[in-house]
Amino acid sequence: MHGSPILTEITLPAGLRKAILSGLRQGYFAFSEYKSKLDYSFYFANRIYRPSYISLHTALSFYGMIPEAVVQITSVTSLKTASFNNDFGEYSYKNVKESLMFGYELKPIADNRTIQFATPEKALLDLLYLYPFYDSEQELEELRLDEDYLQDDLNVDLLMEYSAKFQSKALDHRVKLLLKTYDL
Repeated sequence: MHGSPILTEITLPAGLRKAILSGLRQGYFAFSEYKSKLDYSFYFANRIYRPSYISLHTALSFYGMIPEAVVQITSVTSLKTASFNNDFGEYSYKNVKESLMFGYELKPIADNRTIQFATPEKALLDLLYLYPFYDSEQELEELRLDEDYLQDDLNVDLLMEYSAKFQSKALDHRVKLLLKTYDL
């Protein structure tokens, strides 16, 4: 088994390097064998652009809150908005101010590694905050949030606690609209 899946210095001939390694972004590489390992595309999302955590549509899909399968891995970062494409996937990073980098947990994966992943409540708030067009009942209904999940599993108290930390009247309005739209 290899050590860390991410390398920063490569001294192999170009042809051999291409056969063994996949580029993640400039200066970041991973062993090609990790393409077949579950969850490593998420793991790399956290590593190629730091600080960041997986959120938004990717997290909502992961938790079963939206019906769509998500191809692009979406994350939140305090760095500038960016995107990367590589053999492991398509990565998108949305910027928030540093004070909003909270509400994620470490989820274990293989090889004693962890992924920084938004809680369901924070993923939903990140979405409402970063996509201000979700400002009507119709737009919120078109999200097609799973009503069973919202009723049974969403922690509304935590949602409200996290929402207050944003200190955004516009977000407060969208959260109230969400609660009304889905009878929470």
